[in-house]
Amino acid sequence: MKRTLVAGIGNVFLGDDGFGVAVAERLAKRSLPEGTRVVDFGIRGVHLAYELSEPIDLLILVDAAARDGAPGTLYVIDPDVDDGAPSRPEADAHAMDPHAVLFAAKRMWGILPPTRIVACEPLALEEGVGLSEPVERAIEPAIALITELLSKEVAEREAR
Repeated sequence: MKRTLVAGIGNVFLGDDGFGVAVAERLAKRSLPEGTRVVDFGIRGVHLAYELSEPIDLLILVDAAARDGAPGTLYVIDPDVDDGAPSRPEADAHAMDPHAVLFAAKRMWGILPPTRIVACEPLALEEGVGLSEPVERAIEPAIALITELLSKEVAEREAR
């Protein structure tokens, strides 16, 4: 059976950085394709890196990412960990830098699964609990986007 991991990441105490966690909480309550796990990793980067030691056929990271768009804009990013070491190359047990986590996992295990990042443009990444209005409104569209990525993966699997 093929395995897919959807990893919600972010710090719920830094406003819109909690986007990935909020998406994971809602998505975990939905009916998903067989073999799909949704996990709220929060800021546990080392935990995610070790999770990638198990065979996974698709990894979808859900996070906030500032890319100069309007707050609430969604992006699908294909990360390139072969692009050199991140500025903080070590996975940190108390923070979550997706590039550093992927870099560390690749260094430890030698290979990464195909990976997509579903990211939302934040309005505010400052101390405080709760998402801004535009980021909160992006949760359901993000779930629809993730569901589409999962459906596409299932269709490609069946075509093989």
